Order: sequence, then structure tokens, then C-alpha cells
Amino acid sequence: MSNLARVTEKVAEASKNGAQVVSLPECFNSPYGTKFFPEYAEPVPDGQSCQVLSEAAKTNKIFLVGGSIPEIDGNKLYNTCTVWNPEGKLIGKHRKIHLFDIDVPGKIRFKESDALTGGDDFTSFETPWTNIGIGICYDIRFADLAQIYARENSCGLLVYPGAFNMTTGPAHWELLCKARALDNQVYCATVSPARDETAEYVAWGHSTLVNPWGDIVVKAGHQEEIVYAEIDLSKMQEVRQQIPLTNQRRFDLYKTSKL
Repeated sequence: MSNLARVTEKVAEASKNGAQVVSLPECFNSPYGTKFFPEYAEPVPDGQSCQVLSEAAKTNKIFLVGGSIPEIDGNKLYNTCTVWNPEGKLIGKHRKIHLFDIDVPGKIRFKESDALTGGDDFTSFETPWTNIGIGICYDIRFADLAQIYARENSCGLLVYPGAFNMTTGPAHWELLCKARALDNQVYCATVSPARDETAEYVAWGHSTLVNPWGDIVVKAGHQEEIVYAEIDLSKMQEVRQQIPLTNQRRFDLYKTSKL
């Protein structure tokens, strides 16, 4: 079964089990690697992957966060997340802002900028329940992005399709998800592909949802699976009343946003 056929099947399964917002992982239609991005790149929104995502959202009447795909636009490539509403319309396009250029001696060296261009825009969208902010993988390490989503865009949920590796995954995947949830007193989801030990780049897996108190609501293993959770916005308000960070910030001493 092709990756796109499997997407259609799994989205339908999630919807059948009650999901109203569904997210796919980073690079769901492509191996993760700079040499693969040009080969698998598609235009947005006219490529085959976008057509499948649009139809899946419309057929199942859900909001669909389309993980990410390599996007081609002119002579540039981007790592791009598309968002589709229950009518199958494109309502958001997030190009990964912070490119994964790292070098951990003896463990991993990767340079996305060898193939990709970074995006320039923040991406959030409205749902009947709360606004949702989008980042991709390495974007989660930059707290300012999450702060803008939470404070200026009123996002109660942050979603980061990502593919941390076997070095950064066990060290930072869960920690960063908890940090962004606690920093901003919101829900935070990190959505990973399953681990494939035969791949050139091995993903950590363990898709996770953390609540505004920093508790893990649900966490996948490293194998392929769908995990489900309910977002309780009253929990967000409860935490913000108990620990009123917003009212206690000293904007007279520092400036972390335009508010």
C-alpha cells in the first residue's frame, strides 16, 4: 500500500473513532533526507499529496493537519505543513521556519539548508474549540514562536509534526513538548512518524500530547499507531488561574512580544 493510500485509510479510521482534529507526522510522503526532498517535492496546493489530504478532510469532515511534505515553489524547496478544514479547503500553510542544521560530534550531523529554504510566516488557524498554532520539528526549540501563538493568536493547542532522531529524541522530544506546554499554559502535541530501523534517518517516534500542567495526556510507542486524546480547555483556564503567568510578566523589564 502506498503512503498516500495509507494516509486515506488511517485518517478515515481516526475519524470513525471520533477524532475531529487529526495530525500526520513530518515528511509523511517522503523519506527524511536532503537527497530525497527534490525527488519527492510537490507543489502546494496542486500536488498529489495535497489532493489526497483535501479529499480526506472533506470525506471525513475533520480538520486535518497534513504533517509536512517537501514543497517545490519555483526553484526553491520548503518543508511545508498544510492544514485543511472539514470542507476540504486549504486554510493554512506553514513552511518550516527554523532549518535543522546541527552537528553533534560522533552522533549526528544534518543540514536541512543544503536543500531547503526556511519559511517566513507564522501559521495558526481557527476551529470551533480553540485556535491551533503550527510548527514543524526543529521549530519547537524556539520558544518565541510558541509564545506568539499563545499570547497573540490565542492558541490553546500547539501542533508540531516532527521527526526527532535517535540522539535528540530520547534527550529532548518529551522535554520540549512539556516545556512549550508549561511556558504558555497550553496543550502541546508532537507528532512523529513511526521508527524504521532500516531507514537512513531513524525517527524516535513517540507522538505525545501534553496538557497545560505539563502532564502527558497520551503518548505513542515507537511503532505505527493512532493515539487519541480530548482537549479540555477548562484545564487551560484552571491552570492559568492557579499560576497567573500572563498577569505577572514584567513587560516593564523585558519585552518578549508586542503585547
